[in-house]
Amino acid sequence: MERNIERIAIIGAMDEEVVALRDGLTELEEHPTPFTDLPVFTGKLDGVEVVIARCGIGKVNAALATQYLIDQFSLKAIINSGVAGGISPEVKIGQLVIGHSSLQHDFDVSHFDYPQGTIPRLETSIFKGDPNLVELAFEAGENKVGAENIHRGLIVSGDQFVSSVEQKQSILAAFPTATCVEMEGAAIAHVAWLNQIPHVIVRAISDQADNTAPDDFDAYLLEVIPTLNGVIRALVRSAHQNAN
Repeated sequence: MERNIERIAIIGAMDEEVVALRDGLTELEEHPTPFTDLPVFTGKLDGVEVVIARCGIGKVNAALATQYLIDQFSLKAIINSGVAGGISPEVKIGQLVIGHSSLQHDFDVSHFDYPQGTIPRLETSIFKGDPNLVELAFEAGENKVGAENIHRGLIVSGDQFVSSVEQKQSILAAFPTATCVEMEGAAIAHVAWLNQIPHVIVRAISDQADNTAPDDFDAYLLEVIPTLNGVIRALVRSAHQNAN
């Protein structure tokens, strides 16, 4: 276990979402894991001790990676960084969303009279981002892209790439305040909440989660990542300073 140093964890699903952050590390060290496809790296990002993991796509991979990092490292905060599909009409490609809360939109036991997204017998199914980290993330984003291009709101996660108007409208009907949709954030938030570790989800919008999503995702993925990475680096620095 690597518990002698307190670190900020950065978790992304895809190589594209973490490779530039990893390449920005000094004192880079790769840590072997017992899993087939969970690369984990430690080092200093702008002088701050971090651990970066590429968790893989989907909620199970995200939850597994988060718990593994918590078990192996001493974490003072968890940041989920990546892209998402804009689901609110106000959220546009290239803008940023900071999750003040998140839930799993595809968790559905409505047959037993639970609202969609509710996990039975759990204290909460809506996982709130740490208020301090949410505010610091907003400030970092504001300095990078301007307040008019940042949204704070509900992020919904599910094991599906939302790529049709019908899917999008169905999710909005159940969760009318949702800002964007992705595939890992709420699982990371769930595990962080269970372990009482502060977390925040920061997402750059790569598509509108509609019929144009597959083409837009391919077109804009690499375009929005550099801005997102700049925000994450600023957030890491300010979160570290704020904790000391």
